[in-house]
Amino acid sequence: MASRERKRAERRKRKARATGRRAEVAARYEERNRAARETLEPLAPQERPGVVTAGAVISGLVAISVVVAYALGATVNGDRPHLLQVIIPALLMGVMAVGMWRVRYWAVLGFQAILALLILGATLGLVSAGGLAPLIGNVALIGIAGTLFYLMIRAMARIQMPSRERE
Repeated sequence: MASRERKRAERRKRKARATGRRAEVAARYEERNRAARETLEPLAPQERPGVVTAGAVISGLVAISVVVAYALGATVNGDRPHLLQVIIPALLMGVMAVGMWRVRYWAVLGFQAILALLILGATLGLVSAGGLAPLIGNVALIGIAGTLFYLMIRAMARIQMPSRERE
């Protein structure tokens, strides 16, 4: 019985040390986050970060291309898509383009979510790539979407800064 109590006491000591260490690590990260926040400059009233503008243009082009492709009779796996399968993504991307053009946080966040899904899909596509062309395409998609995703993080931080004035 004494060994069981001794093991419990040792576990409690380890747990207490781990809790203290977690607090130290959290304090260190919070200090680093505070320093990073202090280096950010709020957006000027009519300022739009370049990466957000690029995202708005890409989103708008995707919305237009979906509608144009449908109007020209495009097929997917030999079948013509239903009208709702065209309207919903085109509307979503169009609304997102307008939101990013107006520098809205929710639009940039939504675009980042789509980029994350693209990265995930392209990564899974690497597993089943049947040749060199799909492999190169998936790696390129991961690189482009990953770069946009990374660059939008700082832009999102600047967009949500409290001192930014709303139009």
